[in-house]
Amino acid sequence: MDLPVTAAAAILFLILAVLFGWLGARPINILKGPRMVPWRPLMMICVVGLMLMMVHLVNLLGVQTGNQTRY
Repeated sequence: MDLPVTAAAAILFLILAVLFGWLGARPINILKGPRMVPWRPLMMICVVGLMLMMVHLVNLLGVQTGNQTRY
């Protein structure tokens, strides 16, 4: 992926993580019954995707991440 696509994906993951975190933090409404969507795990999946996109952005900007080869 190039830089604009990676940045757009990172922004999308950030927005979704904030949205899912907000939806998961709402108080329980007993009259409506249990929540059927697991908002917290969806938030964590988006956070992991965001971290991957941030590392990819840093790599695209020229910083080498990961282990150095040892000889």
